[in-house]
Amino acid sequence: MTSTPGTAPGTPPGGQSRLRRRAGTAAVAALLLAGIPVGAAVSADAGTPKTATGPQGQKLTVSATTGLDPAQQKVRVQGEGYGLTTGIYVALCKDNGDNRVPSPCLGGADMSGGSKTSQWIVPPGDPYEGDLAQAFGPGGTFDVEIEIAQKGDGLDCAEVACSVVTRADHRAAGDRTQDVRIPVAFAGQDPGDGGGEGVDVPAGTVSYKSAADFTTAGKPLDLLLHPDSKKLYVGADNLPDTADVDERGLHVLNPENGASESWISQAPGSTGALRASAAARIAGPLPGDGVVYNYPLRGVGSAKSGDEAATGVWLAGSTITDIAPGTTPGTVLVAQGATLSEIERATGTATRTLTLPGGTQFAADPERGALWYTDFTAGKLHRVDLASFTVSGSFDLPGGSGGMAGFTETDPATGAVWVGVGRSVLVFDAAGTLVKTLVGKDLARDAAFDTASGRAYVVWQDGGDLSDPANDNNGTLTVYGTEDFAVAAQDLSLPGNHSQAGAASLAVEPGGATVFVTSPAEGKITKLVRQVSPLVTRAPADLTAKDGEEVAIRAEAEGTPEPTVRWQVSTDGAQTWKDVEGATEFALTFTAHTAQDGYRYRAEFRNDVGTTRTAAVKLTVTPATGGDTGGDVGGNGDASNGSGSTGGDGSTGGDGGTQSSGGSTTGGSDSTGGSGSTGTSGGSTGTSDGSGATVGGGVAGGTGTAATSGGGSLAATGATVMSVTLAAAGLVGAGVLVHRRARRRTEGAL
Repeated sequence: MTSTPGTAPGTPPGGQSRLRRRAGTAAVAALLLAGIPVGAAVSADAGTPKTATGPQGQKLTVSATTGLDPAQQKVRVQGEGYGLTTGIYVALCKDNGDNRVPSPCLGGADMSGGSKTSQWIVPPGDPYEGDLAQAFGPGGTFDVEIEIAQKGDGLDCAEVACSVVTRADHRAAGDRTQDVRIPVAFAGQDPGDGGGEGVDVPAGTVSYKSAADFTTAGKPLDLLLHPDSKKLYVGADNLPDTADVDERGLHVLNPENGASESWISQAPGSTGALRASAAARIAGPLPGDGVVYNYPLRGVGSAKSGDEAATGVWLAGSTITDIAPGTTPGTVLVAQGATLSEIERATGTATRTLTLPGGTQFAADPERGALWYTDFTAGKLHRVDLASFTVSGSFDLPGGSGGMAGFTETDPATGAVWVGVGRSVLVFDAAGTLVKTLVGKDLARDAAFDTASGRAYVVWQDGGDLSDPANDNNGTLTVYGTEDFAVAAQDLSLPGNHSQAGAASLAVEPGGATVFVTSPAEGKITKLVRQVSPLVTRAPADLTAKDGEEVAIRAEAEGTPEPTVRWQVSTDGAQTWKDVEGATEFALTFTAHTAQDGYRYRAEFRNDVGTTRTAAVKLTVTPATGGDTGGDVGGNGDASNGSGSTGGDGSTGGDGGTQSSGGSTTGGSDSTGGSGSTGTSGGSTGTSDGSGATVGGGVAGGTGTAATSGGGSLAATGATVMSVTLAAAGLVGAGVLVHRRARRRTEGAL
C-alpha cells in the first residue's frame, strides 16, 4: 500500500557510443545527484513566472510554477550570474528544505545529452561541453527547457513539495554556492500550501501508532465501540494458549486501559439451557448500553455490561453466517448461508425470508433501505430492497469468483459498499457501479467508517504461511477518504497479525482519534492513536522596521501531539541556520538594528511525528532619521509632525537624531530665525547659525519655513505622516506585528 521509496535518479543508458571516461563520470553524476542539497530564498510572490536569488546573486527564473499539467509540462528555465568555474544541474526534485538533500529527482542526471527532464550546464571549454552538457553564456547565463510531470522516477509531487532547482554538479558536491530552488505546483496545488515545509514528512501528515495492547478478552473475533456508553464490546472465543481459563463469550472493556468491566460467558443453547458460548459476530448496539450478537451455531443473544448471562433464542435451520440490526427495533437480519431472514429477537420467529442464488455474508444500509449480499463463490453481489424484501439488482465482483472471502461493509454516509476479496477491496456506489479498486499486499479482512471525518479504515492480514514469498507475517492498517479514496494516513504495519487463527476486525472512535484492531492469532486488541505532524496555521511575513524599533514575528501550528516551536535565524541569505537562544514561544520579539538588515527568520515546529518549518521571512532594517535621541538639550521643538521628542537649541541643532518617522532631511538655511535661537527638533547637522536641517519641526523663535527634502517634505507640504499605530495595524493584517516602544530597548535576535 505504501509508495515505493525513491532512488537516486538516472542510470547509464545502453547502446550509447560515448567515450568510456565520459560514461563513467556520468554514472557518478547519477549517483551523486541526489546528495547535493539546495536552498535559496524565493524573491517573488507565488505566481507565474517566478524568480529566485542565490547566495552569490544568481538569478533563476522558471516560466511556469502553478497549475502545471500533471501529465507533462514544458517549462523554460533561465539563469544568470552563475559561477563560470562550476557546472550545475537543472532538474525537478523533491524539496526537502534548506540544507537538506533534494531526492528523488525526475529523470536524474542527463546521461545521453538528450534528456528532456533535466539539463547539465558547464563552464565554456569544459570537457563535457557538447554531447552531454551545454555551456554557460556570457555572465554565467543559460536558457533551457525541461519537461516535468507530477509523478515519476519515485517522485510524486502530489504527496511532497517539489521545486525546480539548480545545484553544483557531481564534481563539486560540497559547493553550496550554486544552489537555488523555486517551488512549483501542479493543477490543484499552490506553492507553499500545505501548512509549511515538512522536513521529514509532509506537513500535516496523519499516522497511527500503537498505544497499548489489551490481552484481557481471549481470542477476539469482533469489536463494537458502543456509541452511548463508550464501552468496548469484544466478541471472543477461547484462546488455546491459556488452558486454565475458557475465555469464550462477550467481554466488556474500558477502552482507555483495556481493563475488564464485565464478561458474559453464558448463553442459551438449543434446549434453552445456559452454556459457555463464544460471541462470533456483534450485530449492533442496544440503546444506552449492550449489544445484540450471534453465538455459535444458531444463537441470537443480547447482553449488556454487568449481566450474568445473555438472553437469546436458538434458530432452526443451518449455521448463522452473518447478522445485522433489523428494520424494526425488535428484529435482526440473519444470513444462514444463502437464506436471508428477518426474525423477532424475543421469539426467534422469522417474519420475512428470502433465498438468494448464493452467498453467506451481507451488509445492511438502513438509510437507503438496501442490503448487499455477497456471493464470493460465484463472484456476485446482490442488492436486496428491504421494503419489498426482493432482489433489486445483481452485479459482478471482478476477480471475486472463487476468491478468498474477506468482508462486506457499507459506508453510512455515502451508501457505498466495500467488499474485501483476496488482496483487493472493491468499492461500489449506492447504485451498484464499481467506482474503485484498492489493492494491498495482504488479505483484506475488515473495514470501518468514520462519518465525522469521511474516512474508511481497512485492516489487512498477512496470509501467515511464511513459505509463500508474498507473506511476511505482518498485517497493515490503511486509511482512505471515502469521497476520493485518497490515502488519508500513513500505512501502519501490524506485526504478527496474520489470518491463520481467524480474521481481524476493527472499531473506530468517532472522529478517528482512536482505532482498535484485533489480532486473533496473538489473542490481543491493539489500541492505536492518531498523530499528526505539525501543520502551520499562521505563517510570518516579511517585515520592515527602523533601527531601534521593536518587532514581533508570530507563527502558529497545530498537530498531535501538540508541537513545540523554536525560532531560527540565517545571516547568509537562508543558506545556513542557527537557533535563536531562548526563542521557544509562538512570537519572537526583539529590537531590530541595522546590522540585522537582510536577516531571515523562520519558525520550526516539532512533535513525535515530524518537523515542519515556515517559509523564511526577510527582515529589512532602515536607518532611523531623527527621533528619540535627537535634540536632547534646550528648545521647544514641535513634535507633532514626526520630529524628535524634544527640540535642540541652535548650538547643537539636534545633532545625532536617529529615530524619526518623518524621514531624513537636508540642511536648509534659517532665513528668518535668529542666530543660535532657532533650535530644530530632528536636524542632523544643526550649527550655531541655525542652519541645521529640520523634519517638519517648528522654528522656536520665528515664523520662517525651513527648507526640507526626503521624508521631511511630508511635513513641509502639510501631508500627514501615517501614525505608528496605523502602520502596525496594517502589518498585523499580513501576519506580522511591528510596534514602537520609545522607552524600551532589548537585544536584537542575533
